[in-house]
Amino acid sequence: MARQTDTTVTNDGITDQYEEYLMPIWKDLHVPVQRASGCTLEDFEGNEYLDLFSGIAVTNVGHGDDAVVEAAKDQLDEFVHGCTYVHPQGPAAELAERLAEVTPGDLQKTFFCNSGTESVEGAIKLARKYTGSKEVIALEMGFHGRTLGSLALTGNKAYKADMAPTINDVAHTPAPYRYRSPYRDADDETFVEQTTADLERVIGTHTADDLAAIVVEPVMGEGGIIVPPTGYLQRLKEIAHDHGALLIADEVQSGYGRTGELFASEHYDAVPDILTQAKGIANGLPLGAFTAPAEIADAFDSGDHLSTFGGNPVACAAALATIDRLEDEITANAREQGAWLSDELAALEADYDVVGEARGIGLMQGLEFVDPSGGTGPAGIAPEPDAEFAKHVGSHLREQGIVAGVGGYYKNVLRLQPPLSIDREQLERGVSGIRDAIDAELEASR
Repeated sequence: MARQTDTTVTNDGITDQYEEYLMPIWKDLHVPVQRASGCTLEDFEGNEYLDLFSGIAVTNVGHGDDAVVEAAKDQLDEFVHGCTYVHPQGPAAELAERLAEVTPGDLQKTFFCNSGTESVEGAIKLARKYTGSKEVIALEMGFHGRTLGSLALTGNKAYKADMAPTINDVAHTPAPYRYRSPYRDADDETFVEQTTADLERVIGTHTADDLAAIVVEPVMGEGGIIVPPTGYLQRLKEIAHDHGALLIADEVQSGYGRTGELFASEHYDAVPDILTQAKGIANGLPLGAFTAPAEIADAFDSGDHLSTFGGNPVACAAALATIDRLEDEITANAREQGAWLSDELAALEADYDVVGEARGIGLMQGLEFVDPSGGTGPAGIAPEPDAEFAKHVGSHLREQGIVAGVGGYYKNVLRLQPPLSIDREQLERGVSGIRDAIDAELEASR
């Protein structure tokens, strides 16, 4: 029997409760959620939406996946909590062993926490302990979380306003953002050389040569779906090792099949020294992790790091089922559907001057909107970013029953990160909706 919508609760009522009782930091996509299934969201008034955002790249195997739900329910019947770092328990042990199998290279030992920002903070601590150094370099426009340590790495003042000081000994280097780079017309090899020369300059001018780690998203999410060229991550790792430092790959958003490989760094044949994970790891249950080779991981002593809820058995059971589902054709589907989506978005770029660039990999795709009549943008490279146009396209999509993200450093990128189980018909609806939304906004702005 189909479940009935609770008519005593309305969308406005939920929003009013948020306004009254939640701290005012939430961002409203104007789609309250009562239930979800697969790639569909349903609000409190029975309206359904095609979800092209997955709760910010989290429900990678789809909302309410049967196998994941069953695994979590089964574990609930056994026990819910015993503190993983006090009472050894099966789901955490099994998941850690599984991660040693599925992560790239010789990454072997894992620490479990609850979120992406915790995984990044823990990875920094481990890098400092292992190397004996203190300084960290991250990318401009990058995003690594909102707690003070990971916030220091985040290369965007929008997230830092009124929050300083964060941790010190952090410097930033330019991102591999070709669309607005002075090296945009160079071939990949030259682009990598020039961009990483900027990194060497930052090390020489902004550090005390006491480098513990370089932290990078293999594909940048919040920065606007920025995909580096071949050779970039390998060169970062070489430079890190030249300075006695480690390469930390922040795969919180780009991991768990999102790009068509289980981890985005696998596209670049660049095995990081530490790999951070969260978001899609347990398909919506709170779980984070960072994984390192035994030699690096064993730099931690008992008590150096801890988490009361990290490695929660219910979340770990869900994560084990999630990995099974990702390996059971869902990651392959992301690869196949992502290739089709890339072609369709490239067609939009060709058809509309307001689409400055379509870019992405797998089902981590973005459209950067610009004002072609507004002159050149930052640094005199490429047209002016148009955040208002992107915002309005997002609104037009919602009117059609489609949810997508809008973000990027300049707030002008439509972000498409649907559940990886999405089928072609649903994607076709999404692309058609984007085209209609662009047309509607162009008509409205005339």
